[in-house]
Amino acid sequence: MALELRQQLKLTQKLVMTQQLRLAIKLLQLNRLELSDALQTEIEQNPALEEDFSSQEAVIENTASLSSTIEPTEPAPESDVTEKFKVKESLGEVNWEDYANNFDSNFSFAKETPPADAPSQFEFISEKPGLLAYLQWQLAHSNLDEEEWDNARYIIGNLNRYGFLEVDIDQIMQYTGCEYDDAEYMIEVIQDLDPPGICARDVSESLYLQLERMGKKDSLAAIIVRDHLPFLETRNFKALSRATGKKRPELERAVNFIVAELTPYPGLPYATDATNYIVPDVYVKKIDGEYVIQLNDDDVPRLKLSSAYQDLLKNDKTLEKESRQYLNSKMKNADWFIKSLYQRQRTIFKVMESILRFQYDFFERGAEHLKPLILKDVAEDIEMHESTVSRVTSNKYTHTPQGIYELKYFFSTAIPKAGGEAMAAESIKTIIRRMINAEDKKSPLSDNAVSLKLAESDIKIARRTVAKYREQLKILPVKHRRHAK
Repeated sequence: MALELRQQLKLTQKLVMTQQLRLAIKLLQLNRLELSDALQTEIEQNPALEEDFSSQEAVIENTASLSSTIEPTEPAPESDVTEKFKVKESLGEVNWEDYANNFDSNFSFAKETPPADAPSQFEFISEKPGLLAYLQWQLAHSNLDEEEWDNARYIIGNLNRYGFLEVDIDQIMQYTGCEYDDAEYMIEVIQDLDPPGICARDVSESLYLQLERMGKKDSLAAIIVRDHLPFLETRNFKALSRATGKKRPELERAVNFIVAELTPYPGLPYATDATNYIVPDVYVKKIDGEYVIQLNDDDVPRLKLSSAYQDLLKNDKTLEKESRQYLNSKMKNADWFIKSLYQRQRTIFKVMESILRFQYDFFERGAEHLKPLILKDVAEDIEMHESTVSRVTSNKYTHTPQGIYELKYFFSTAIPKAGGEAMAAESIKTIIRRMINAEDKKSPLSDNAVSLKLAESDIKIARRTVAKYREQLKILPVKHRRHAK
């Protein structure tokens, strides 16, 4: 057969990752706070996209259009979850012409007079001072020469967020080139600063430094934190009594003083870590015996296409070709952004609606009645791909009558139950937490004892599985939960 080059037509189907599709996927996986930032950024970068301030009623109507009511119907077999509820859905279509409202070119915030008690821009600072800044401010009032300043900066720069020194004296000497006595002296200088207990190597030294600052370096509490901290952690008063030769009442007073007056992590109050607040993306409310789903549109601006640029494209015949292409591109991007945003809201709504159908018992009776659920179940229910459901449920939260939960919480693996249907792993975790909360603190339940108690309820899981769930619940082992008799 001879080799030759020739042309032919071939019709194929394939998925192309366009910029519009990338945008839709990006918006879909953003959480509530990230979405607000993305909207503001897009408004700043795209002149064809504007925030609509003209009609607050339209915002309310749009919010109401994305709501649904789910109520139980006549009892049905639990295996048929789709027939167990009837859905009253009011997902209305959006008229995209509503986004092309008139633009008021005379509108300006400069005409508004700020209130008299409005804060000045000078009352805001760019960065919150932390432990490092606080220590440097105190050292500025000390009589330190240039070499001592270099040593001090290196030492306080190696304090972790808890206020503990993460380098030893040999490392300080190697980096700064100072002598052993100079490094030891500078550590003592920093330990004399506020907060008490700072620049310690471990918790024991930190607690001892705090007692030393109080004038109690020779007290029973100082002996305990310096020499017998493991017995303090487990509240082992018998071992403390043997080690110190003191009686139990005296030991209890010393331990209570340590717990009430000292802090194991002196640097933690000065940590500058940002607090991430949870803002629900969707609300599930029970009204008149029916569950209503409502998306959280607070602080999400209502967007529209710029009427000024639309009129410019339509009426200005003198507009240059490059300018017209630029405006057309921005208008298309703005239109696609608005559609992608609305599609995101509809997808979240559909996923939450499906979760409510599958996990209706959870919303009625709590976490112990959570059923096994996987992404594939919801994806088949709403006729979408599993990856779409995964993006929707990541880093998004819902406010329910049972509390605030991440959407991923409702997806749990199945644990077989003898003589009955499988249970969700999260349900078993809830049962374990309840059992440990109700245990006798003087004789707490071991992992094996919890496993045996679960077996009495036909829930058969191994001891190591109980230990894994306990660690995920951040519950201490039995030896750390035991209180003195």
